[in-house]
Amino acid sequence: MTHPLSDRINSLPVSETLAMAAKTRELRAEGKDIIGLSLGEPDFNTPDFIKDAAIEAINQNYNSYSPVDGYLELKEAICVKFKRDNVLEYKPSQVVVSTGAKQSIANVMQVLLNPGDEVLLPAPYWVSYSALAILCEAKYIEISSSIEDDFKITPAQLEAAITPKTKMVFFNSPNNPSGTIYSEAEYRALAVVLEKYPKIFILSDEIYEHINYETKPFSFAAIESMYERTITVNGLAKAFAMTGWRIGYIGAAEWIAKACTKMQGQITSGANCIAQRAAITAVLAPVSKIQYMVDEFKTRRDIVVGLLREIEGFKVNVPEGAFYVFPDISYFFGKTIKGVKIENANDFAFYLLEKAGVATVTGDAFGAPSCIRLSYAASESQIREAIKRIKEALG
Repeated sequence: MTHPLSDRINSLPVSETLAMAAKTRELRAEGKDIIGLSLGEPDFNTPDFIKDAAIEAINQNYNSYSPVDGYLELKEAICVKFKRDNVLEYKPSQVVVSTGAKQSIANVMQVLLNPGDEVLLPAPYWVSYSALAILCEAKYIEISSSIEDDFKITPAQLEAAITPKTKMVFFNSPNNPSGTIYSEAEYRALAVVLEKYPKIFILSDEIYEHINYETKPFSFAAIESMYERTITVNGLAKAFAMTGWRIGYIGAAEWIAKACTKMQGQITSGANCIAQRAAITAVLAPVSKIQYMVDEFKTRRDIVVGLLREIEGFKVNVPEGAFYVFPDISYFFGKTIKGVKIENANDFAFYLLEKAGVATVTGDAFGAPSCIRLSYAASESQIREAIKRIKEALG
C-alpha cells in the first residue's frame, strides 16, 4: 500500500546507523546474542558532577520554557569554553543552544541553503550531512579520500570540487566515521583555497574534539580569514557521555545565529531546561574531569587496531580521535565466504551481523563504499569477543 506522504520525506534516506541499531535490538529481542559496534554512543554513565547539577536544577524548580536560543548563563559558559579550548572569541549573541548538535547543523543548513545550492562533503562524512542537504533541496558533492591518505582531502581536491553553485563546505575533525584529525597546517592549507571564494560558508563540526589521542584538534574558525564565515558546531553528547540529554550549540556570525534562532523558534523552541542547567556545569568543567573516558577509549583503540590487523583482508589505519575504526574491507568484494557472495560493504556488514553476531555499519552510509565502521564505545571484553567472532566467521 502506498501512503500519501510528501516528496520531501520520500526523498529522505533512512539513517544507516540508526537502522543497524534498530536491527540489533530486533535480533536481541528474538533471543540472539548480538554485540553492537554500530552506534556512536559512549558506554560510560554521565559523570556524577553533571547529574548533581541537573538534580539541583530540578530542586530549584526549573520547569518553564527556556529562551529559544538557550539560557544566557549557558551561552556565557559556552563563550568561556570557546575561548579556553579553541581560542575563539564569541559573544552570547553569536551562540545558539539546540536539542543536540544534529539540530544545530539542521538549523544552519536550513537558513543558508537554497534549492540547487551545492554542499561539499569531504568523504567519509557523517550520514546526516547528505540527508539534510537533500531535505534542503540542495545538492551534495562528495570529495573522496582513502585510507592510504588517512581519509584527508587535499587543497587541490577541494578547489577542483568548487563550482559557482558551491554554498557550503563541511569539515568534521575528529571525524566520524574515520577518527581522522586535521592538523592546523592542513586546515590552513585548505583555507588558502577558500580565501579565493568569499561566498562559501564553512561548517566545522567539532563534536568529538575532546576525544583525541596523539593530536589536539584545531578549530577552523581560529583561522583569521575564516572566522566570519565559519559556523562552529559542538555539543555535550560524546565527550561528556550525555547523548540522551540532547544539547548542542553553535558559534557563528550574529546574523547566522539570529536566523537559526528564528528557525528553531518554529520547530522546537528552546532545548530542555534541566539539561541546559546541567550543561553549564559540563562546559565549564576542565577537560581533566573526563580524561578517564578518553584514556579508556585510547586503550580500546589500540586493542581494536591490533586485533583487526591480524585478520587477512582488513586494511586498518590508526584513528587519532573519536571512538571508531574504519577499515577498508574491499579485499572481500567479489569473494564467496561460506556460501555467501560478498559484492559490497553492505553485504559484508550484514554477513557479519548474521554469521558473527556483530553489528557494524556499511561505509556506503558515509560516502566510503570500501569500508565499514566499528565503534569501540564498548567494553574491552565485548570488543575482544566481537573481533574473535569476526575472525572465525571469515576463516
